[in-house]
Amino acid sequence: MLQKPFFFALAALLMTACASAPPEPEALPEQRSPEDVKLTLNLPEEADNCICQAPDENDRTFLERGMETLADGEYIEAVQYFQRYQRLEQLPLAQWEGDLAIAYVSMLPSSPFYDVDAALRAYTDLQSREPEGHKHHSIVIMQQALESFVLMERHIWDLESRTGMLQEDLDKREQALKRLRELTLGQPED
Repeated sequence: MLQKPFFFALAALLMTACASAPPEPEALPEQRSPEDVKLTLNLPEEADNCICQAPDENDRTFLERGMETLADGEYIEAVQYFQRYQRLEQLPLAQWEGDLAIAYVSMLPSSPFYDVDAALRAYTDLQSREPEGHKHHSIVIMQQALESFVLMERHIWDLESRTGMLQEDLDKREQALKRLRELTLGQPED
């Protein structure tokens, strides 16, 4: 007897399941255009006078490795890093930065590339073709050091020139004193 009510309940359940109509597909929501959607972001307002700079486009990894290597006193390896930086980055600023770093290495007395005249010529050339853009902070310091180097070399050249002129004047005066002594004393100096 217990089976009959269970059987009837099961049969009734199955009949209602079969008798009910299949569910209707849900209506798709209306498609909206991107112009209809408005997003509200919680960002600070930009000032009208804000000048945003684009991020640096060149990868300065080799430039920075060269700086680290230069700080360790490895001049040849540092120059190689600067040259790699120039080969990989084609922007005028990157080329200029690499040239300036190499010119800096040539002004260091302990460097195997030490050449005062070459450093002076390179820096003079670099000044005339300095590109626009944000320079790496190490390059700015190198540029200032090269400027000081050029200024000191000019002062040294001026001092050597003045020393030469003073030496010529001293020699002329000594010759004049020698002749004067000969004329007044009547005897040649030993």
